[in-house]
Amino acid sequence: MSPAQGFPGTWTPNQASTVPLFEQLRLQVIRLADSGELPPGTRLPAVRALAEQLDVAPHTVARAYKELEAAGVVATQGRNGTVISARGERSNALSAAAGAYASVAKAQGATFAEAVKLLAAAYDAH
Repeated sequence: MSPAQGFPGTWTPNQASTVPLFEQLRLQVIRLADSGELPPGTRLPAVRALAEQLDVAPHTVARAYKELEAAGVVATQGRNGTVISARGERSNALSAAAGAYASVAKAQGATFAEAVKLLAAAYDAH
């Protein structure tokens, strides 16, 4: 699959924002994937190429890609690069993580309300 046509386009991270640059990039990819502008199978630019284009450190792009992969939004396919995952794959990854969390919370005797409160706190912390 070819790299995303025009990605990231005119978008650039806001250097003055309090939101970390990797998080801005991560959120932008999620937004484009959710809207269909980056359909499943679309190959994202290589880390170094995108870092140069956005004028950020390669580590910034690598971290965004790593977190996107952990969330199931993208998949890294070795020499074939990083591609947008199908929405179903992402939902499956989130469902599996939610199931694991629910099992641990129940085993520890947490109520549903306590589990949700802890999840919300963890979500806000990341």
